[in-house]
Amino acid sequence: MSTPYKEQRSTLIHVPKTSTVSTSVDVKATPDQAWEVVGNFAGFDKFVDGLERIEMTGEGIRAVRKKFFADGHLVLEQLNSYDEQNHIMSWSLLFTNMDINNLWSSMRVEALPDGQARVFWDIAGEPANEDTLQPDFEDFIATFATAALNNAKGLIEQAA
Repeated sequence: MSTPYKEQRSTLIHVPKTSTVSTSVDVKATPDQAWEVVGNFAGFDKFVDGLERIEMTGEGIRAVRKKFFADGHLVLEQLNSYDEQNHIMSWSLLFTNMDINNLWSSMRVEALPDGQARVFWDIAGEPANEDTLQPDFEDFIATFATAALNNAKGLIEQAA
């Protein structure tokens, strides 16, 4: 006699239980102007170094973007939330061939005095390679996000 089937639900995607690495940049533009650049889930190839192109599947919440990097790396992410009025969105990693196991991220824009804005990129993640230490991984994420935000700053202020 066989053992009765017992359903065991699981998923490989989860929110990492790590610290959130938060990077930011101040821009001489309104929050709406900043959001035009960083709030475009399909447009990160305009300010992320080494990102050659993005292919989108779907629109809005649950849309999936496939990011192709010049060095051959691939990242597949799903949009979890998008609030245009409050200038915030979040997404999760579905697949990558980079040293990333799980990753949750958000982009947000807040108003500053004098019609300026602050853009935040928050990332929580874990390395896939057990030889990569969490602090080293977080340093990599912070460096990567800071460079991208500085690139976005140039685009935002040029457009403003």
